[in-house]
Amino acid sequence: MDMELEGRVAIVTGASRGIGRGIAGGLAREGCRLAICARGAEALEEAARELEELGAEVVSRALDLTEPHAAATLVSAAVEAFGGVDVVVNNVGGNRRKPFEETTDQDWSELFDLNVNTAFRTTRAAIPEMRKRGGGSVVFVSSIFGREAGGPGLSIYNTTKSAMISAARIMALELAPEGIRVNSVAPGSIRFPGGSWDRRVKEQPEAMEAFVEENLPLGRFGTVEEVANLVTFLASPRASLLTGTCIPVDGSQGRSLI
Repeated sequence: MDMELEGRVAIVTGASRGIGRGIAGGLAREGCRLAICARGAEALEEAARELEELGAEVVSRALDLTEPHAAATLVSAAVEAFGGVDVVVNNVGGNRRKPFEETTDQDWSELFDLNVNTAFRTTRAAIPEMRKRGGGSVVFVSSIFGREAGGPGLSIYNTTKSAMISAARIMALELAPEGIRVNSVAPGSIRFPGGSWDRRVKEQPEAMEAFVEENLPLGRFGTVEEVANLVTFLASPRASLLTGTCIPVDGSQGRSLI
């Protein structure tokens, strides 16, 4: 199926590794021109070269999106290079696991900034540019733990991922009249080289075998490509009636009924 993304301009944050890099690759294969960012310049340059080998035009910026003006810098780079913005994929994020009682104001502030404010700033900066194009698509990469309880030690992660889903729903309502669709995706346990699940499998193979048996009905971890395929679809005009939704990509790992 042609995703009708040829020539469209897509911003992908946190694109130097893992899910973000996979999403950028999926969009590149469909003909998107890409503006990507990450904090590490070396890994980002490697990702940009890989995307160019897929035939994509790429502009990359080594940025820390927790800095207030970094999101506007990224959007400006996309506009300067390609003339506008059609797609924004908010992928930057992280975790800080500890019991709630031990969390500090600094923990909450820093993780909200990393997981939530980076996405909000990037989206705010891109909306006027998408409006000029007559519409666009915004995708937030959340988590199944934004839809349901993630367990002890995950109060900050759960809260910030839920915030992304909630805000995306309201943005969808506000921006629908302008043809800007806003959705979120909720990955489950995704394994990729260098990621936390990959590390755990190598360090605790028996424990991870038990985890898979108990929690992953398909009997395996998810892949970056499986998340990227969904995000690419949501970014495309083929998903024209999808807005305001959160779609799990988890192999039925999640237990939410909605």
